Amino acid sequence: MKKMFLFLIVASTFSCAKKVSQENVTPKEPQEKRLVGGDSDANGCKASAGYTWSTLKKECIRIFENSTKLNHAEDGKTYSTVSYVIFDGNKAELFLDTQKESILLERKSEGDSWVNGDWQLIPWKGYVLKKGEKILYTGE
Repeated sequence: MKKMFLFLIVASTFSCAKKVSQENVTPKEPQEKRLVGGDSDANGCKASAGYTWSTLKKECIRIFENSTKLNHAEDGKTYSTVSYVIFDGNKAELFLDTQKESILLERKSEGDSWVNGDWQLIPWKGYVLKKGEKILYTGE
Protein backbone atom coordinates (compact mmCIF):
# COMPACT_ATOMS: atom_id res chain seq x y z
CA MET A 1 0.00 0.00 0.00
CA LYS A 2 2.83 2.37 0.83
CA LYS A 3 4.42 1.67 -2.57
CA MET A 4 1.16 2.41 -4.35
CA PHE A 5 0.70 5.64 -2.43
CA LEU A 6 4.31 6.73 -3.17
CA PHE A 7 3.80 5.86 -6.85
CA LEU A 8 0.67 8.07 -7.03
CA ILE A 9 2.49 11.02 -5.46
CA VAL A 10 5.43 10.73 -7.88
CA ALA A 11 3.12 10.28 -10.89
CA SER A 12 0.98 13.30 -9.96
CA THR A 13 4.13 15.45 -9.48
CA PHE A 14 5.35 14.64 -13.00
CA SER A 15 1.95 15.24 -14.58
CA CYS A 16 1.57 18.63 -12.83
CA ALA A 17 5.07 19.68 -13.84
CA LYS A 18 4.32 18.75 -17.43
CA LYS A 19 1.09 20.83 -17.43
CA VAL A 20 2.86 23.88 -15.97
CA SER A 21 5.65 23.72 -18.55
CA GLN A 22 3.10 23.39 -21.37
CA GLU A 23 1.20 26.48 -20.18
CA ASN A 24 4.31 28.68 -20.36
CA VAL A 25 5.21 27.69 -23.91
CA THR A 26 4.26 30.32 -26.48
CA PRO A 27 3.39 29.03 -29.91
CA LYS A 28 5.95 29.85 -32.59
CA GLU A 29 4.78 32.08 -35.37
CA PRO A 30 5.44 30.72 -38.82
CA GLN A 31 8.48 32.33 -40.42
CA GLU A 32 7.85 34.29 -43.57
CA LYS A 33 9.49 32.66 -46.56
CA ARG A 34 11.39 35.10 -48.76
CA LEU A 35 11.96 34.40 -52.38
CA VAL A 36 15.27 35.35 -53.93
CA GLY A 37 14.60 38.33 -56.19
CA GLY A 38 11.29 38.93 -54.41
CA ASP A 39 12.43 42.24 -52.94
CA SER A 40 10.49 44.60 -55.20
CA ASP A 41 9.71 47.97 -53.63
CA ALA A 42 6.44 49.90 -53.98
CA ASN A 43 7.40 50.88 -57.55
CA GLY A 44 8.44 47.37 -58.58
CA CYS A 45 12.21 48.08 -58.45
CA LYS A 46 14.42 45.18 -57.32
CA ALA A 47 17.03 46.49 -54.90
CA SER A 48 18.90 43.16 -54.95
CA ALA A 49 19.59 43.77 -58.65
CA GLY A 50 20.71 47.36 -57.96
CA TYR A 51 17.55 49.11 -59.12
CA THR A 52 16.14 52.26 -57.55
CA TRP A 53 13.07 54.27 -58.51
CA SER A 54 13.84 57.52 -60.32
CA THR A 55 11.19 60.19 -59.95
CA LEU A 56 12.83 62.11 -62.79
CA LYS A 57 12.92 59.23 -65.29
CA LYS A 58 9.73 57.61 -63.91
CA GLU A 59 11.31 54.16 -64.08
CA CYS A 60 13.59 51.80 -62.19
CA ILE A 61 17.23 52.65 -62.84
CA ARG A 62 20.64 51.51 -61.68
CA ILE A 63 22.03 54.80 -60.40
CA PHE A 64 25.64 53.69 -60.71
CA GLU A 65 25.16 53.37 -64.48
CA ASN A 66 24.88 56.48 -66.70
CA SER A 67 25.12 58.93 -63.80
CA THR A 68 27.64 61.27 -62.28
CA LYS A 69 29.35 60.11 -59.11
CA LEU A 70 29.55 62.60 -56.25
CA ASN A 71 32.13 62.19 -53.49
CA HIS A 72 31.95 63.73 -50.05
CA ALA A 73 33.78 67.02 -49.88
CA GLU A 74 37.02 66.96 -47.91
CA ASP A 75 36.13 67.30 -44.25
CA GLY A 76 38.73 65.04 -42.66
CA LYS A 77 36.38 62.04 -42.44
CA THR A 78 36.69 58.79 -44.37
CA TYR A 79 33.57 57.64 -46.21
CA SER A 80 32.84 54.27 -47.76
CA THR A 81 29.75 55.49 -49.62
CA VAL A 82 29.17 57.74 -52.61
CA SER A 83 26.23 59.61 -54.05
CA TYR A 84 24.98 60.06 -57.59
CA VAL A 85 23.19 62.60 -59.76
CA ILE A 86 21.33 61.98 -63.02
CA PHE A 87 20.33 64.64 -65.51
CA ASP A 88 17.38 65.05 -67.86
CA GLY A 89 17.18 68.38 -69.68
CA ASN A 90 17.11 71.18 -67.11
CA LYS A 91 16.38 68.81 -64.25
CA ALA A 92 18.67 66.78 -62.01
CA GLU A 93 17.92 64.09 -59.45
CA LEU A 94 20.21 63.56 -56.47
CA PHE A 95 20.61 60.16 -54.85
CA LEU A 96 22.51 60.98 -51.66
CA ASP A 97 23.82 58.43 -49.20
CA THR A 98 22.58 60.68 -46.38
CA GLN A 99 18.98 60.99 -47.65
CA LYS A 100 16.31 58.30 -47.86
CA GLU A 101 14.45 59.93 -50.75
CA SER A 102 15.96 61.41 -53.90
CA ILE A 103 16.01 65.19 -54.35
CA LEU A 104 14.89 66.87 -57.59
CA LEU A 105 16.67 70.03 -58.69
CA GLU A 106 15.87 72.36 -61.59
CA ARG A 107 17.72 75.09 -63.45
CA LYS A 108 16.29 77.99 -65.42
CA SER A 109 18.69 77.82 -68.36
CA GLU A 110 21.89 76.16 -69.54
CA GLY A 111 24.92 77.23 -67.55
CA ASP A 112 22.87 77.97 -64.43
CA SER A 113 22.96 75.95 -61.24
CA TRP A 114 20.30 73.33 -60.45
CA VAL A 115 18.38 74.45 -57.36
CA ASN A 116 15.79 73.14 -54.90
CA GLY A 117 15.37 75.15 -51.71
CA ASP A 118 18.79 75.40 -50.08
CA TRP A 119 20.26 72.60 -52.27
CA GLN A 120 22.39 73.88 -55.15
CA LEU A 121 24.30 71.83 -57.74
CA ILE A 122 26.87 74.08 -59.40
CA PRO A 123 28.60 73.13 -62.68
CA TRP A 124 32.15 74.17 -61.73
CA LYS A 125 35.24 71.99 -62.33
CA GLY A 126 32.81 69.12 -62.64
CA TYR A 127 30.08 69.63 -60.07
CA VAL A 128 29.83 71.07 -56.57
CA LEU A 129 26.81 70.30 -54.39
CA LYS A 130 26.06 72.78 -51.66
CA LYS A 131 23.41 72.90 -48.98
CA GLY A 132 23.13 76.47 -47.85
CA GLU A 133 26.68 77.77 -47.86
CA LYS A 134 28.32 74.42 -47.04
CA ILE A 135 29.93 72.33 -49.80
CA LEU A 136 28.92 68.71 -49.19
CA TYR A 137 29.89 66.86 -52.40
CA THR A 138 32.05 67.27 -55.47
CA GLY A 139 32.09 65.24 -58.67
CA GLU A 140 33.28 65.13 -62.25
